[in-house]
Amino acid sequence: GDAMGMNMVSKGVQNVLDFLQTDFPDMDVIGISGNYCSDKKPAAVNWIEGRGKSVVCEATIKGDVVRKVLKTSVESLVELNMLKNLTGSAMAGALGGFNAHASNIVAAIYIATGQDPAQNVESSHCITMMEAVNDGKDLHISVTMPSIEVGTV
Repeated sequence: GDAMGMNMVSKGVQNVLDFLQTDFPDMDVIGISGNYCSDKKPAAVNWIEGRGKSVVCEATIKGDVVRKVLKTSVESLVELNMLKNLTGSAMAGALGGFNAHASNIVAAIYIATGQDPAQNVESSHCITMMEAVNDGKDLHISVTMPSIEVGTV
């Protein structure tokens, strides 16, 4: 499967260094990780290039569902997304947080499936986009998550 874990990479590197130490006994190891991996830290490199799995989900929600179930209008949701998720996040200097708390869902799934919950930091990078479609009657919503770090078997 896909194992996600910098710890396994570090253990592998340590084994290589131990092997090299026998041939080069004067070798000094200063550090295994330079922290450029940005493991468990919000980092622009993960937002831009992605890390782990990159996912885009989208759906069109009928206007009557928006009114009946969500108790609002397509126009109001599009405006709210623009003002809160996009503009508000940009004004706050958000790094990969242009969404309505994707981290709550990611953390719950990680805990329920035995993932490392600390990976929630960069795995919750997300941008939510909304637009009115079909002459403004329906809502098109997309969620892009470029950096979901998850191990699978």
